[in-house]
Amino acid sequence: MAEIKKQTTTQTRQAKAGKTTAVLFNKENYKWMLIGGIIIILGMVLMSGGKNTDTNTFDYTVVYSTTRVTIAPILIVLGLLVEIYAIFRKPVQSANA
Repeated sequence: MAEIKKQTTTQTRQAKAGKTTAVLFNKENYKWMLIGGIIIILGMVLMSGGKNTDTNTFDYTVVYSTTRVTIAPILIVLGLLVEIYAIFRKPVQSANA
């Protein structure tokens, strides 16, 4: 607990002295994270879509459609790759900083 207080007082002193700490994520990173999240959600929705009209019969084309089996998993993996890119992307330094 004392170590946490010590860190916060050090950060307060640095802020008063005019020292700035590096920001891990900026607006651009959060934009890419949002895009990745939307792609993942779209993949999940496509994977869950479609149902049989008659509950007593099994329709192979609805359950194992190309959208559910191929496109939706590709979108989910693509969304995860976008998330990884957003996390590892370094913020661009401004010219006047």
